[in-house]
Amino acid sequence: MTIGAVAKRAGVAIDTIRYYEREGLLPEPQRRESGYRTYGESAVRQLRFIRRAKGLGFTLEEIRDLLALSADRHRGVKAVKQRAKARLAAIDERIAELTRVREGLEQLIEACPGHGAPEQCPILRALTDQEDAA
Repeated sequence: MTIGAVAKRAGVAIDTIRYYEREGLLPEPQRRESGYRTYGESAVRQLRFIRRAKGLGFTLEEIRDLLALSADRHRGVKAVKQRAKARLAAIDERIAELTRVREGLEQLIEACPGHGAPEQCPILRALTDQEDAA
């Protein structure tokens, strides 16, 4: 398959494929005599894997590890589960942080009358006054 055909089947841009090759996430493809890249079905599967892993919040470095672990018949599944648990913990931590931010913003919105002098606005004060914001 050409790079364009692989990109279309995997749902990624051609530049993304080239980037993943440079980053070592995809193996260097075979080349025709003309220099054009030639890909097999495995490239489509690997690109879909990368895309889905990114959708679950894994970084490219973590995806690189997952790809390596997927080939490890002895320890792969256990290590993949550990990586997934770590990613889930990081997501939970981020959700808790965002919840705190949301609650703080809700309080500021509730306290703001929506009119009057800017220096009396609790939202602006919280953004400019270190003591009130802390």
